[in-house]
Amino acid sequence: MLRLMKRGMLILWTSTCMTLTGMRTLAQDMPSDYQEVLKSLDRKGDFKAGVLKVNIPRSDLKITIQGVPTPTPFGFGGWIALTKAADGSDVMMGDLVLLQEEVNSVMSALLDNGIDVTALHNHFFWDEPHVFYMHVHGMGKAADLARRVKPGLDLIGHVLSPAAKPFPATGTPLDTEKLAKIAGHAGEQSGAVYKITVGREDFEMKDHGAVINARMGLNTWAAFFGTQEDAVVAGDVAMLENEITPVLKTLRKNGLDVVAIHHHMTVDRPVVIFLHYWGRGPAEKLATAFKAALDELGKGGAGHGMGR
Repeated sequence: MLRLMKRGMLILWTSTCMTLTGMRTLAQDMPSDYQEVLKSLDRKGDFKAGVLKVNIPRSDLKITIQGVPTPTPFGFGGWIALTKAADGSDVMMGDLVLLQEEVNSVMSALLDNGIDVTALHNHFFWDEPHVFYMHVHGMGKAADLARRVKPGLDLIGHVLSPAAKPFPATGTPLDTEKLAKIAGHAGEQSGAVYKITVGREDFEMKDHGAVINARMGLNTWAAFFGTQEDAVVAGDVAMLENEITPVLKTLRKNGLDVVAIHHHMTVDRPVVIFLHYWGRGPAEKLATAFKAALDELGKGGAGHGMGR
């Protein structure tokens, strides 16, 4: 009996030593630059399969879906991940879980620091509060990526919802001729809404031999409603991959909010991404913002490097 007890204790001791050694090995396996990323961002994460995954969970939110309380791991655990590229630099991708009021502040902070925003959409219906998912991409050294992404991450949970302003019932009617002149394109009146639509005639797209033109949805548009002094605009921008970041920067610089970035088509060549936006202010200012976005289209140049 004593011999069996001694043998059992030896096995337990050996197993414990191996476990502790394994834990130390795992910790040592994380590259030192990735350890510094976690310290710099003040976030938790792990290193597996050559990837550092940094956790950005929205545990500060109490989210329900159709009235069902849903825990953070159900789909509200945001993250960024880094892995080594062939040249020794790092590729960063991520998916950030954001409230509506956080989206554009975080987006501007990321864009201003050289981080690309590649998609923006919802993952749920009937969620309360309503959350959006922002996908991001960056390349560089790990320490530099951490420095560049941190301003955006630091805003999460700290952006106040804007106060709603009453919409005026009276004012100067929209000067559609002036809006068309600013945009460089004439629009059409539909009731109280004036809409300007601009096709992407600078490149050719076909589907099974059929030409896909502006009437088929390959277009950029802006719809104006309100008064000349206080109007709202909503619209869509059809962009090539290399145009996404310049257009986003332009819209944000001009005070327009981006509300979605996604595909409208699949197996399209060239790949076209669509961006939906919204803004409020003097009609001429909104038209100027729309024109600034139009001016970023069709400049040519290399596409986004993610697929290379």
